[in-house]
Amino acid sequence: MKNNILRLILFLLTTTVFSQSNKVSVVSNDKGMKLVVDGKDFMINGMNWDYFPIGTNYTYSLWKQSDDVIKAALDAEMSLLENMGVNTIRLYTGVQPKWIKYIYENYGIHTVLNHSFGRYGLTVNGKWIVNTEYRDKASQEVLMAEVTKMADEYKNTPGLLLFLLGNENNYGLFWAELKLKISQMKRRKRLK
Repeated sequence: MKNNILRLILFLLTTTVFSQSNKVSVVSNDKGMKLVVDGKDFMINGMNWDYFPIGTNYTYSLWKQSDDVIKAALDAEMSLLENMGVNTIRLYTGVQPKWIKYIYENYGIHTVLNHSFGRYGLTVNGKWIVNTEYRDKASQEVLMAEVTKMADEYKNTPGLLLFLLGNENNYGLFWAELKLKISQMKRRKRLK
């Protein structure tokens, strides 16, 4: 499992560095770490951004609307973000590469693309699994296939800064070993 995660991280870092028209790298030295874009230090002034018109809820997707609706929403919102000094937004998967490019070329705003990486469940072998079991080989294969497809789809997209895997995955995880240890500790305490 550890080797699979290390391979995934290496794959995504490599893909990130070479996937978009900007050269993006993380530089690490005795002074610490920094993000460098096209040879210049890059400080992210960013925010999570999504678009829900009044009267809609989480089921609404801007990216499933007509190009005219998407463009109007982006023009209204991105001009405000640009004026605020935002240079990076986090978007969830579902956005088409052309809109990442549009945001970057028209407003100079980079995108960090967020894949939930099983945070809210996962379909494995046709069955919905509410709590993703990251140790399960089939789950690992599904997740690797999804992020590989994502990396391929967004390859060479101008404005794509980084991929982000997971969304608060530390919340909602179920640690079987930890539960077992707690149960064992409670049982020992009762026996004393």
